Amino acid sequence: MATAASLLSVLILGFAGYAYGLSRLQEQHSQANLYRVLAAELAQATAPVSPSPDGVPLAIMDIPAIGVHQAVIVEGTTGADLAKGPGHRRDTVLPGQPGVSVVMGRSGTFGAPFAALTGLQVGDKIDFTTGEGTFTYTVNAFGQGSKPIVDPFKNRLVLATGDSTWIPTHAVYVGAHLDGEPAGGSGQRGTQSDLDKPLASDTDAWPTLQLWALALALAVAATVGLSVVWNRRAVYLSMAPVLAALLWCVYENAAILLPNLN
Repeated sequence: MATAASLLSVLILGFAGYAYGLSRLQEQHSQANLYRVLAAELAQATAPVSPSPDGVPLAIMDIPAIGVHQAVIVEGTTGADLAKGPGHRRDTVLPGQPGVSVVMGRSGTFGAPFAALTGLQVGDKIDFTTGEGTFTYTVNAFGQGSKPIVDPFKNRLVLATGDSTWIPTHAVYVGAHLDGEPAGGSGQRGTQSDLDKPLASDTDAWPTLQLWALALALAVAATVGLSVVWNRRAVYLSMAPVLAALLWCVYENAAILLPNLN
């Protein structure tokens, strides 16, 4: 019983270490790959300017006041989407287009790109580069929870994240108005699902998590069995990379189940 409790404690501590530490490496890897893809598309004038599939890179965002530089915005705001970086809410227009654009980002896990969002002040600038050009927004409003941003500007931006880096209980919002004229695009919008909403848990990760957990359990059982009939040290050295990789996959999918703004 004591051994089981100790093992459970280690797994929980390991998950916390992954979610609030190592997941940053995964987000950085995703951002680097997405940036290469989007930079090539921008150079070839083929970057998306309308609703796109989940995870597709749409824009590059800079918020100098809080140290956000060349962050790639992806389509979608599910937990899996926001594990790659800030996400565009699919039922709003793209940044720079006529209307209201909403971008959401995590505050604690997977690189926490919006951890310092509440540090923005009126007058701070937010820049976007999209397939339609470069656009600048100026921060002018704030909101949280059930209190929406009140902003008379027709062409504006809303940034959203969780109110805490640990366990967020509600969303916080920063509003900004577009400087100058919007792009001539149609402002076409997609459809939002329940998994896209603020603080939603990406339940689509459950089946994958169960499969990885089963694979990990089988690998542990195989390690124990092999250590009985073969050299224990050799078995442990051989199986350690396999167990580490499977545990990483388990932690990754478990972290996606956290609120998408966490």
